[in-house]
Amino acid sequence: MRVNLTVNGRPMTADDVWEGESLLYVLRERLGLPGAKNACEQGECGSCTIYLDGAPVCACLVAAGQAEGREVVTVEGLAAAGGPGGELRDGPDGERDGERDGGPGSGLNRGPGREPDSGLTEVQRAFVDAGAVQCGFCTPGLVVQAHALLAGADGVPPDADIREALAGNLCRCTGYEKILDAVRLAASRRHPHPPP
Repeated sequence: MRVNLTVNGRPMTADDVWEGESLLYVLRERLGLPGAKNACEQGECGSCTIYLDGAPVCACLVAAGQAEGREVVTVEGLAAAGGPGGELRDGPDGERDGERDGGPGSGLNRGPGREPDSGLTEVQRAFVDAGAVQCGFCTPGLVVQAHALLAGADGVPPDADIREALAGNLCRCTGYEKILDAVRLAASRRHPHPPP
């Protein structure tokens, strides 16, 4: 079967998809987007979290055929498109954001939620700055889930809300405190406290 979908702002087609194939498999193996990780294949670990029509989902639980005509944003697309609702824009040389190396002037740092000149979203940069990236296997799913939490937050969410939002994401390296620090840091950068 053929599956037509929009991934990170671009129309894409996957051919020869079999009935039981997951969206995760299509993204990684057919479309060359390895950001979402294949760990449990049961929706228990959160390593494959992506946005499907603006909602975070475990890509391993979505049949590829269910993505027909739908909008997918992966961790790779967060920086390139600012996440769901972000825009891909033409750069000075006619390239689309995300087509070049991600360095200064690549266009990756334009748009809402981007750190200037880094090519990373505020959430991605906070994970790096807080030391929340260790082996990196769980990081893409955590970043997408944290991005979703902060997209609807006004200010820094309480720890209970952060823990609940990330409850479906497992990490075997960090002990989670650095991950919580990263989410708090990203939120505080988005909504700095006004001076007294």
